[in-house]
Amino acid sequence: MHLLDIGANLCHESFHHDLDAVLQRALTHGVARMVVTGASRDSSRQALALARANPGRLFATAGVHPHHAIDYDDATDALLRELSRDASVRAIGETGLDYNRNYSPRDVQLQVFERQLQIAVDTGKPLFLHQRDAHADFIALLRRYRDKVPAAVVHCFTDTGEALRDYLALDCHIGITGWICDERRGTHLRELVREIPANRLMIETDAPYLLPRTVRPQPAHRRNEPMYLRHICEEIARDRGEPGEVTAANSTATAEAFFGLAAICAET
Repeated sequence: MHLLDIGANLCHESFHHDLDAVLQRALTHGVARMVVTGASRDSSRQALALARANPGRLFATAGVHPHHAIDYDDATDALLRELSRDASVRAIGETGLDYNRNYSPRDVQLQVFERQLQIAVDTGKPLFLHQRDAHADFIALLRRYRDKVPAAVVHCFTDTGEALRDYLALDCHIGITGWICDERRGTHLRELVREIPANRLMIETDAPYLLPRTVRPQPAHRRNEPMYLRHICEEIARDRGEPGEVTAANSTATAEAFFGLAAICAET
């Protein structure tokens, strides 16, 4: 299998001591390329630095997660615009709405989400999106901008069939994580994943979060990492009723097209 992890938080402190080993394990398990998620001012800078240090292997997004929306100011907006000019930054985000924990006030989240939507419009880059317990507000705002940006992926999709169909109607891509392996809260995804067209489905670990519960043996440290993308791919393939190699090939080709990586990788 040749796999591409579209969402790995490799700037997380849990990777600081052994990132080289993490990248090597990923390669051993067929995950040659990863998109490093920028979810704050600092992590967006760090994601770009990692991508620059690993050309052709790591790429980056630049954005501010709704948890950190309260910290977003004009300087942050300018920074994201500056970072987005770098060719290694392949999408704007992680951005969106999260009403599950409300670490930032909802009105602030909406304002910051819209500012990042505008960055995507101005830069012509796709969107890397987050939504939790905020579908109505999220889809209403996204509808206003969707035809102004080249592409959008709802990363780490965990929502309902109705929400999925709303996103597909907007020609959005869908990112599926190890949440699908969680027998307590992810079983509905095993049915819904069949509804996602092959050219709209991408896979991700969201490492170090969401270690697949079906991995055996479970690592004692409970940290997720990109090497487990193969396990997620195989689970999705079984649920879709297709060989793992087909899911791997299709999701990788879809991710290459979404992030514009095919031409870049051909040159490296």
